[in-house]
Amino acid sequence: MSNLIQPKVLKGFRDFLPVAQIQRDTLQEKITEVYRSFGFVPIDTPVLEYTEILLRKSNGETEKQVFRFEDNGHRDVAMRFDLTVPFARFTAEHFSELYMPFKRYHIAKVWRGEKPQAGRYREFVQCDIDTVGSDSAVCDFEILNVMKAALNTIGVNNITIHVNHRGIFNRFLEHLGCLDKSEDILRSVDKLAKVGPEEVINELVEYTGDQDKTNKIMEYISAKGDFLSILSKLEEMAGGPAEDTQRMKDIYAMMQASGIESTYVLDPSITRGLDYYTGVVYETFLNELPSIGSVCSGGRYDNLAGLYMKEKVPGVGASIGLDRLIAGLEQLGLNSTKGSYLDAEIFNSDNADIVAYQKVAAGLRAKGVNVEVFPEAKKMNQQYNVTEAKGMVWGILMNKDEIASNTFTLKNLKTRQMHSGMDVEKAAELILSSRT
Repeated sequence: MSNLIQPKVLKGFRDFLPVAQIQRDTLQEKITEVYRSFGFVPIDTPVLEYTEILLRKSNGETEKQVFRFEDNGHRDVAMRFDLTVPFARFTAEHFSELYMPFKRYHIAKVWRGEKPQAGRYREFVQCDIDTVGSDSAVCDFEILNVMKAALNTIGVNNITIHVNHRGIFNRFLEHLGCLDKSEDILRSVDKLAKVGPEEVINELVEYTGDQDKTNKIMEYISAKGDFLSILSKLEEMAGGPAEDTQRMKDIYAMMQASGIESTYVLDPSITRGLDYYTGVVYETFLNELPSIGSVCSGGRYDNLAGLYMKEKVPGVGASIGLDRLIAGLEQLGLNSTKGSYLDAEIFNSDNADIVAYQKVAAGLRAKGVNVEVFPEAKKMNQQYNVTEAKGMVWGILMNKDEIASNTFTLKNLKTRQMHSGMDVEKAAELILSSRT
């Protein structure tokens, strides 16, 4: 009877082979570069938090999804379900050590015990940016600008970012006499794309107790037109001009000045389901694959840090859902198939020549080439198969005469073109110029 344990992972969790992890790392590195270019700095927070920290401002759905347990010290703890709530705790705990406004990025795993489906897992990576300590429209615009820049940098250009303002919606609900049901209404509207208008209407009738009010809410969230014409209609339905509509006008003016306004649409149905959002909110969709849902979302959450401190610290942020984004890229055929970070492989035709191979490898590395030596003199087709799996472009072959003259043959493994009589200098120049 075998005592072997069957190797398997939990549902909603995954292993990543090199091709998948290289793509993930590459995307994260490019996103990080963009975040840094706008002045955001890195922080980190623990995976585990006290449950009261994570769930003090949440709804019942969030509590159902959180991974929660009692640890060995009989403490009620939970795994973070996003990076924003831990950041609010971080801000309160380190407030005296931070300069304001403080701009942070945090790229890390989070956990939610929801039902796994396409592009949605129980363990996934979020790429967050947040600015706290300023209520300026400049900060709202900057986050929206960074979202577009980060996605464009990783080759995701065909996107639309849907923008809304919860404050305008709440004023509208107050004007309608439904403000006391605002959180329920917001969560119901947030499900529009997922469940369809009929179910949303049924829920709204239950919350408002009035078909006419429900019809007006549906009219509000269904407003169509260009950015400013929609804003004008929402402003009228909410009772007239106010700080919230002026905020949206200011943001749009900055978009126009930056020449990026065509990426953004004003969408009154975007509300974001989490309770802590209070102002501008937004979601990002792949135009060729809207069904996968938002790949980057966020908003303003002026009162979140107030749960942990007396001072009111305004904040705004966004998060790229890396796993959902990669799932979308895979469906669109845009995913990377790179199997290693190597530029070249030095083939081993004779173990007796291993010192010569290592000398060439050292020379190439000094020139910035990523190279390895095949460790054993196996059959050449076996060595070729390994380099193919790693996705390398270049192979280096050396016979006895070439070793004696300090030269070698450089082979393009994709085109089969051979370059003989090469030295380290010439080979490095050719290899580096061919990098993509």
